[in-house]
Amino acid sequence: MARMQLVVIGNGMAGMRTVEELLQLAPDTYDITVIGREPHGNYNRVMLSPVLAGEKRFEDIVIHPLSWYAERNITLLAGHTVHTVDRVKRIVHTDQGEAIAYDRLLLATGSVPFIIPMPGHDHADVVSFRDIADVHRLLGAAVGKPRVAVIGGGLLGLEAANGLARQGVDVTVVNDFAYLLNRQLDVEAAGLLRSALEAKGIAFKVSALSSSIEHDPETGKLKGVHFKDGSFLACDLVVMAVGIRPNVALARAMGLQVDKAILVNDTLQTFDPRVYAVGECVQHRGALFGLVAPLYEQAKVCANHLAGMGIGRFVQKPTATTLKVSGVELFSAGDFNHAEADILVFRDPARGVYKKLCVHEGRLVGAVLYGDAQDGPWYFDLIREGTDVSAWRDRLMFGKVVEEGEDAIAA
Repeated sequence: MARMQLVVIGNGMAGMRTVEELLQLAPDTYDITVIGREPHGNYNRVMLSPVLAGEKRFEDIVIHPLSWYAERNITLLAGHTVHTVDRVKRIVHTDQGEAIAYDRLLLATGSVPFIIPMPGHDHADVVSFRDIADVHRLLGAAVGKPRVAVIGGGLLGLEAANGLARQGVDVTVVNDFAYLLNRQLDVEAAGLLRSALEAKGIAFKVSALSSSIEHDPETGKLKGVHFKDGSFLACDLVVMAVGIRPNVALARAMGLQVDKAILVNDTLQTFDPRVYAVGECVQHRGALFGLVAPLYEQAKVCANHLAGMGIGRFVQKPTATTLKVSGVELFSAGDFNHAEADILVFRDPARGVYKKLCVHEGRLVGAVLYGDAQDGPWYFDLIREGTDVSAWRDRLMFGKVVEEGEDAIAA
């Protein structure tokens, strides 16, 4: 029996995890073609900040080198961009003249960085922090030890700032909110985090709304960022790290149903049953996705369906947050601002440790850990599984050690 043709548009983590899962389930079902914009194999984007910090090399974060594709007879069109997809004839066309027929199509187009459309945002020295090309650009700029403004006090912005600071760059993080990681932390944990990052040489400008980016009209060089309160921050480079947007331009052009992202059902199919989508480009039951864990769950379900098993269903689950900054232990998960929950708090200022647990109706619903996050995965399991912790609520703050108690419930 002839193999079916599977074309994957996007050579990132979600799409290639789907391919991995599919090869385990049904290695002989498809001839696979992967089309990727970047000129190399799949790599771990989560680990870009350690590369920027000089803690890892690009080679260390590559998941699938070019040899991996060749060994599995996967055709990789690296450095290609898809410009049209004919869903009637089922043919994908790339910017380099390739035309690839498909029986099944997987969209894994990911996301694009959001650039605040303020005056001056299109200057050459306003960059994003999204792929390895951005990292190389920042490393090149760091040689001259410029002054850098990182706009965005979220996970990505803080990781970019830390990497630049490790390279000896004068870096200031600009955040529109009063405290850092306002979606992932409470005020107290954010204050501890800010102090730790300031000790690493990072400056902060908070509650600051940027209004424009100025450059010298004669030299063309960047001068700095203006703010709505009239203040000004001098800098030579601006890193925009204010969020991402699902990359849906191709899906729209194909005539697929798109809201904030590509609409998919529980098996990751679009309304065209031959076309699937996974990763940051999808919208499932109203939700968007930016963390690795749900993307890998999508990959597993999608591969199951592509393999013809049809038994997997994607179910949204709680996600956890960590920060990839050396020397900083941070973890948060669930609803840690639950209005009706009992709040358990542990503070050890001498060790820089802060823990906050939220218990509602006998179950852990949220957790924030700073300075000591070793029990984070255990708390996360309790939240995700809805475990009744009533019997050992008073010892919950001590972490997984409560399991050793005679009346403890196995996690």
